[in-house]
Amino acid sequence: MKASCPALFISAPSSGSGKTSVTAAIARSHSRQGQRVRVFKTGPDFLDPTILERASGRPVYQLDLFMGGFAHCQALLAEAAREADLILVEGVMGLFDGQPSSADLAAAFGLPVVCVIDASAMAQTFAALATGLARFRPGLRHGGVVANRVGSAAHGRMVGEGLPDELPLIAALPRDPQLALPERHLGLVQALEQPQLSAQLDAWADAWEAGLRPGFAFEPVVFAHEAGPALPPLLAGRRIAIARDAAFGFIYAANVDLLRALGAELAFFSPLRHEALPGCDALWLPGGYPELHADALATHPTLARDLGSHVAAGKPLLAECGGMLALLDELTDGEGRAHRMAGLLPGRARVQPRLAALGLQALDWPEGPLRGHSFHYSTLDTPLAPIATASNPNGGSTAEALYLQGSLRASYVHHYFPSNPEAVAAFFGAGP
Repeated sequence: MKASCPALFISAPSSGSGKTSVTAAIARSHSRQGQRVRVFKTGPDFLDPTILERASGRPVYQLDLFMGGFAHCQALLAEAAREADLILVEGVMGLFDGQPSSADLAAAFGLPVVCVIDASAMAQTFAALATGLARFRPGLRHGGVVANRVGSAAHGRMVGEGLPDELPLIAALPRDPQLALPERHLGLVQALEQPQLSAQLDAWADAWEAGLRPGFAFEPVVFAHEAGPALPPLLAGRRIAIARDAAFGFIYAANVDLLRALGAELAFFSPLRHEALPGCDALWLPGGYPELHADALATHPTLARDLGSHVAAGKPLLAECGGMLALLDELTDGEGRAHRMAGLLPGRARVQPRLAALGLQALDWPEGPLRGHSFHYSTLDTPLAPIATASNPNGGSTAEALYLQGSLRASYVHHYFPSNPEAVAAFFGAGP
């Protein structure tokens, strides 16, 4: 099956150049014109997608050649192309950083690349940098360049001088501190915690439309994919509860889709709002920011008791990163305050000012191998011995442990369920 759709890959020389802002500006501009915009994020990221989802009005999925594989990414893009008027893919880090890199992903699917370059401290060197990025890897499609944070219209014209004809300056966007997104230790503040975000997105779209070069048009890309067999309903009749709020918000949209495709009924609840654990056969506590909401979690009148009853009944519970921290005996936040947690998992964790772990992860569950990633500022001290330890495909030092306590499974790894649907189904389908 083939589908053609205009598409653009937004990258940059480095993190902090403004990729998310520009991607969100383009998405908002076109979505408020009534177009159907689908946005994807390269690599494992939970925070940027919350902004991009608000900008486009549609769920944002990850494209990662390690976690999901080529065929999975291909299927996501082809499905989007059949329904969308525009596809945007935001890169990760710099264009050529990492293995696999943003450039690898763009090349794999023939996506035209536009680099966003922070022009605030340069003039004619802008063209040299842009040209170098475009010529570093032959065969990569380049659709132009965006000058971000220019000081004036004259500055915008200046940075475009010297660009070759085949690498046009698509847009020059002004430097405006009011458009900056708030950040914290794991990245951008989640969209649900930004009450002024909608107005800010409109301001970004206005800046994009004002700075866009007349006559610019998105290039169509042909996306091909042969659909495979449908997943068997291995979780039919199973009800899975999922915590979802500002404390437990690190949820891949593809994970939710997979559980539904396997036949599971999903029941979302908010521990922060002191909602009770729904009646369920299995439970997923995803990552997030329990350290920022420890007081509210500690005062939940029934959560610790209900979680204990769930595990005592032998029902599966998957706790990832922040979800794992919420089950410990104690969690010390970034300000040094200790908080009592649910006490289902022996141990203590402490949030530190520096990064503790970062990297893609391959982890062998008892049911089979899964892939995912790790990114946290906390350290864990537990007497439990891990039943498995992850490996890092890039040879980094991050290699997370997998812990088992009865029917409770916990790790710092954020698992990408589509990397092994059968293993996920076997875990969530186990128990009484």
